[in-house]
Amino acid sequence: MSPTLPVPKGLAKDQKSESTAARVLGAGSAGIAELAVFHPVDTIAKRLMSNQGKVSSVSQFNSVIFKSHAQDPVVKRFFTLFPGLGYAAAYKILQRIYKYGGQPFVRDYLSQHHGDVFDRTFGRGNGKAMMHATAGSIIGIGEIVLLPLDVLKIKRQTNPEAFRGRGVLRIVADEGFGLYRGWGWTAARNAPGSFALFGGSAAAKQYFFKLEDYNSATWFQNFVASIAGSSASLLVSAPLDVVKTRIQNQNFEVKESGIRVISNMARNEGFSSFSKGLVPKLLMTGPKLTFSFWLAQTLIPAFNKVL
Repeated sequence: MSPTLPVPKGLAKDQKSESTAARVLGAGSAGIAELAVFHPVDTIAKRLMSNQGKVSSVSQFNSVIFKSHAQDPVVKRFFTLFPGLGYAAAYKILQRIYKYGGQPFVRDYLSQHHGDVFDRTFGRGNGKAMMHATAGSIIGIGEIVLLPLDVLKIKRQTNPEAFRGRGVLRIVADEGFGLYRGWGWTAARNAPGSFALFGGSAAAKQYFFKLEDYNSATWFQNFVASIAGSSASLLVSAPLDVVKTRIQNQNFEVKESGIRVISNMARNEGFSSFSKGLVPKLLMTGPKLTFSFWLAQTLIPAFNKVL
C-alpha cells in the first residue's frame, strides 16, 4: 500500500479553519472597537455624501457637517456627530460578526467542495486568493438582511426629520418592507466591495508576504493586508455607495428609484458627483475599515488558539 502523500500547501482546498466561537468573538470585538472610535467619522462621511450642493467655504462645510449646530461651541458640535448611535451599535456589531465571522464559513464551504475548481481555474496560490475574494462577495450580498438597521442609522445621521417623533417600533410597523428600499443597489455595491476587501487582503498575504497559511500572519502583515483590502473595497464600491446613501436618506414617503437618483445626479451635479465623499472615505472611513478588518484578522486566530 503506497504511503499517503501530503496535500500541497498554498492550495485552495488546503484551508485551516477556526472555531465558531473564535470567529464570533474576534469579529464582534472588532465591531465594538470600530464603533467606539469611528462613529463620528462615519457621520461626517454620510453627511458629505448626502450633500447635493458644492462646498466652497469653511462655513458651508460646517453647515453640511453640523447642520443647525454649525455656530455652537466646538464640544457641543462634536456631540452632534453621534446621532443614531443605538442603531449604529446594533448594525455595526451584527454586521462585523456577520461579515468577518461569516466569510470564513463560506470560504470553508468553497474550499471543501470547490477548492479544486479554484486551483485548476486560477492556479496554485491564485486559486486560494480568489476563493477568499469570492467568499467575501457572497457574504457581502447576504448583508442586505441587516439593511433596515443601516437605513435607520443613516437617516438618523443625515435626515433626522424623517423620524418626526416616531420611535423605532412605530417606524418598523409603519414602513415594514419599505425599510429594505434600495436592497438591490446595496447588493450591487456589496458584491464587488466585499470581493475587493477580502481579495485584496488575501492577495497581499499571498503575493507580498508569500504566506501559505493566512492565519499565521503577524499583526503587521494583517495591518498591511487590511490596508490593501479596504482601499480596494472603497475604490470599487464608491459610486454605488453614493447612490445607496441617497436612496436610504430620503424621507420615508419618498419612493425615488435608484435609476432616478443616478439620472438626477448625472444631470444636476455631473458625473463627478458619484465620487462625492471618496476622499473623506479614503482618509476617514478607510482607516475605520482597515482598523476593524485588521482587528478581526488578528483576533480570530488569537481567540482560536486560546479557546
